[in-house]
Amino acid sequence: MVTIGNDWDGVIGAEFEKEYYLKLRQFLKSEYAARDIYPGMYDIFNALKLTPYSEVKAVILGQDPYHEPGQAHGLSFSVRDGTELPPSLKNIYKELESDIGIKPAKTGDLTAWAKQGVLLMNAVLTVRRGQANSHRGMGWEIFTDEVIKKLNERSTPVAFILWGANARSKKAFITNPIHGVFESAHPSPLSAYGGFFGSRVFSRVNRFLVENEIPPIDWRVEK
Repeated sequence: MVTIGNDWDGVIGAEFEKEYYLKLRQFLKSEYAARDIYPGMYDIFNALKLTPYSEVKAVILGQDPYHEPGQAHGLSFSVRDGTELPPSLKNIYKELESDIGIKPAKTGDLTAWAKQGVLLMNAVLTVRRGQANSHRGMGWEIFTDEVIKKLNERSTPVAFILWGANARSKKAFITNPIHGVFESAHPSPLSAYGGFFGSRVFSRVNRFLVENEIPPIDWRVEK
């Protein structure tokens, strides 16, 4: 039985006893025993651990973890301190500077966002070394869809930030009109110039939060 350690346990704890998750768990046991899997098994649920259900202000949904050594630590688009910044994160920092003037951080660790209520969650929470999407279709999507559905049930507004087609597919679960949905192209170099750059998502999200009497997010990674 997985324990998150905050109010997520009561919100999604039942998922860990369902048949799909028990199958996923057996798959993960064999994967971690035989291969290099990221993130480390104790970091899989870091997004939920760092951002309790009742404190979620915004969600940034990624696809699956970075798949090279030393990168993934359970938060979408985030890498461990001291790791080279991935191209997508560099572009996120460029848009952050263009939008609200925050200079690009040297660290790629976005824990500061998570602690302020930004749920940095991937649709798939694990991956094989060097093989993007290698754990796709094994059950994680059912789990993370349930997370989105539970957030949709919240009576307090949440800003859902959906970058790219994979994340935008989750829009179907965001039916509560109190929430805000902020869509654009993915920040990867292949698509960033197709609508991510110039989207001004960070200032728009903060405007949405303030309009709903929710404290805005300090988007600085380094204080």
